Amino acid sequence: MSDSLTSELTNYYDAVPYDSHPFPQSAMEHLEALAFLFGLDVPPPARARVLELGCAAGGNLIPFAARHPEARAIGVDLSTVQVAQGMAVIGRAGLSNIELKAFNLADIDASFGEFDYIVCHGVYSWVPGPVQDAILRICQENLAPNGVAYVSYNVYPGWKAREIVRDAMILRGGPRDTPEEKLSYARGMLDFLEQSARPDSVLKKTLEEAMPIVRSANSSYLLHEFLEPCNAPCYFKEFVARAEARGLAYLCDAEPSTMFVQNYGDKVRDPLLRECGGSQVMMEQYLDFLINRTFRQTLLVRQQQAGGIRYKLDPARIRRLEFAGMFKTDDGGAFTLDAREQPCTAIRNLKVTMRQPVQKAVAHLLDTRYPASMSVSALVEAAAGLAGQPPAAAEPVVMAMVEELLILGALRIRRSPVPAADAVSNLPQALPAVRNTVGLVQGSGVTINTCNQWHEHVTVSLLERSLLPLLDGRHSHEALAEHLEAEVRSDRLRFVRDDKPLTEPSVIREFARGQVAVALDALRRKALLTA
Repeated sequence: MSDSLTSELTNYYDAVPYDSHPFPQSAMEHLEALAFLFGLDVPPPARARVLELGCAAGGNLIPFAARHPEARAIGVDLSTVQVAQGMAVIGRAGLSNIELKAFNLADIDASFGEFDYIVCHGVYSWVPGPVQDAILRICQENLAPNGVAYVSYNVYPGWKAREIVRDAMILRGGPRDTPEEKLSYARGMLDFLEQSARPDSVLKKTLEEAMPIVRSANSSYLLHEFLEPCNAPCYFKEFVARAEARGLAYLCDAEPSTMFVQNYGDKVRDPLLRECGGSQVMMEQYLDFLINRTFRQTLLVRQQQAGGIRYKLDPARIRRLEFAGMFKTDDGGAFTLDAREQPCTAIRNLKVTMRQPVQKAVAHLLDTRYPASMSVSALVEAAAGLAGQPPAAAEPVVMAMVEELLILGALRIRRSPVPAADAVSNLPQALPAVRNTVGLVQGSGVTINTCNQWHEHVTVSLLERSLLPLLDGRHSHEALAEHLEAEVRSDRLRFVRDDKPLTEPSVIREFARGQVAVALDALRRKALLTA
């Protein structure tokens, strides 16, 4: 990459910082579970060496380092501004196992060390060709023999239409001076095109698809996705070929439900199985055309590992995973342990129907315990008890159900138990990293964001934020209520009922007790309380 383009990108990243937050699909625990699901044994994250390329301010990497004090994490980014912000957070959190560096990733070589996991989210498509080559070179040279690399990128055919939108936005917004001006003029261009395009034109159809994204997305996303100096999508098959040329093999997608052809119906499944001759890459490339895919999150391994990859799910491996999920009946009632069908909604708003008593018991157990995970053996034992069946009879039903939900994408998976609380204890305890960092946040904003045990970006309310520093396993519910009372007395917190602030001490006391219960339950469901 030329010095001038490097300088242009550095200045752009400094002026328009990426939103730096966790990306659940790139969590090392998730990558480990996916590799295991598809036949490979990879290093446990707890003691792994991790490299993130394009780490921004560390929002994706810092929570990992906090969860795993014996792991070692290094992040590199062109933006000195964002690296400095991240290092300040690391210092306040007292973490000694992570370092962020202002560094041109193209300069990374074998001397940088070997890593069990390499993560590159939101970088590959947004840098010039030589840097794309460097990313794949690093994934080969610096990846441990049984390591996993994660790379996300924009793909065709979905981006063919979006390029029309991007080109129009750059035509009017690109020459402007400040990022705010660029975006304002670019939006104006789209408004003009939307009003003027012929009803039957390709442009009109393209704008109908793109405008909801443009209107709902934040400024940072739009500036990077549509107005950044570089954005070079490719076809999935092309990306895999580039990776193979570097001695890397395709393992899977970070959202594995997109890989299974049975999720697309019989009319798609049968012809594709005949057409693709067992090639997973060809099948997924066909599917990209079918759904007009715009974005991929690909896991890569060294070519020597390719022989161990298995796309037919192995029941023995499924048994050794941990599962979590949420299931709400469509009628809002409880699951009934009889033979009636009960439609319900799972994570990602997926619609599933529970028919057998054991299936309903599994859904109830997972939902009740969420965000804690459960093993297949624990599910079999507990579901059999609830349904009044012997475990031997319940086991095949549970196994079939888990595999079906896994393929559908209605379950979250891990290789090791997720130590989230499945109930609120008498002496509740929050994640130390969250407890410490939330307590350091200054200001009186209503909400702040943090990272939970599933590596998700979650919002913490002012009430929850007030309690978090005290959730160290030493404070009872009564002590927490007394703390809230003191916060109200000192005007740092206000209790309101029927649009009127509460002032009577006895009323405040009773209200505080109720609010403690509400806040603790919310924190538990957000996966911020530990078991």
